[in-house]
Amino acid sequence: MLKRIRKGSLVETAIESLRHAIEHHQWAVGDRLPVESDLSDALGVSRNTVREAVRVLAHVGMLETRQGDGTYVRATRDAGETLRRISRTRLADQLEVRIMLETEAATLAASRRTDQDLRAMTDALDARARAGDDLPDRIRHDETFHHALVIASHNSALAELYDYFSHAISQTIERTETDADLPEPSQEEHELLLAAIRRRDPAKAEQLARTLLKPSLQVLKRKDS
Repeated sequence: MLKRIRKGSLVETAIESLRHAIEHHQWAVGDRLPVESDLSDALGVSRNTVREAVRVLAHVGMLETRQGDGTYVRATRDAGETLRRISRTRLADQLEVRIMLETEAATLAASRRTDQDLRAMTDALDARARAGDDLPDRIRHDETFHHALVIASHNSALAELYDYFSHAISQTIERTETDADLPEPSQEEHELLLAAIRRRDPAKAEQLARTLLKPSLQVLKRKDS
């Protein structure tokens, strides 16, 4: 049921009301939305406000406007809003997801990596080591290494999912590198993981990838308990 809009930013509230209705399956993917005048009446705003809200949701991929035919539901999730919600979750939750993704990536990379993949990962780790106390530089090369590792899995769906989650991943890397209370994964631990991938040892790569962030996760869980 659409929520009638009261005072405030009318366009933003209209967007949120329509997004909420779509996410809660008031209309299914492929359904045509009511005409502009009906949406205007239901929301209690002008047709111009409805038109702008629809335009925004079409831009983010939730709606599709077909000239002369109407507006249809294209997706039940706003990718941008989903990312914002992820960024507001607990760091421990983000680390758990990151561990799952990187563990599977490391396992696959140990079986599928190419010489080019190895060079990309090695270059990133060498640069990470050279960064020393230059924290922004070290974080940047750390991110490059983990992205190269995921690419080495040669699983395009996993790579796309990792890229989708990349903002949260960047946050976890920055926190583990800057928060004195969180154990920082060492250069040696990263090198050992790369060595397991280099010698094509999926079991060892899985173990090392899983334990890389486990100390930080344990600290966060103790804080939350």
